[in-house]
Amino acid sequence: MVTEAWMVSEVLKVVPDAKIEASDLHGSGDHFHVRVISKTYDGVRPLQRQKPILNHFKPYITQNIVHALDLKCMTPEQAELILDTAFDPHSEKETEFFGVHIRRETKE
Repeated sequence: MVTEAWMVSEVLKVVPDAKIEASDLHGSGDHFHVRVISKTYDGVRPLQRQKPILNHFKPYITQNIVHALDLKCMTPEQAELILDTAFDPHSEKETEFFGVHIRRETKE
């Protein structure tokens, strides 16, 4: 089972200077919210911040090791203003942040 500590260590491989907070949303080891805070994100569009991390996790997602990965990549200034950034597609909780939840076809 994937742990929050493992998620942090994997993201650090991609963004070594970042402050990273990982939360296992269901305690199941496959749905994670990861908040990545880095000065290197200044002037970088949100998708360009996420893309290297998503590419790194692609093998884990296709192998069904990680089912859901909610990434919030922020500058330190943004992180100070916005404290609760978690998005859980299975939650009833309303949030101003939207994430994408892609369902894979069930493997037989």
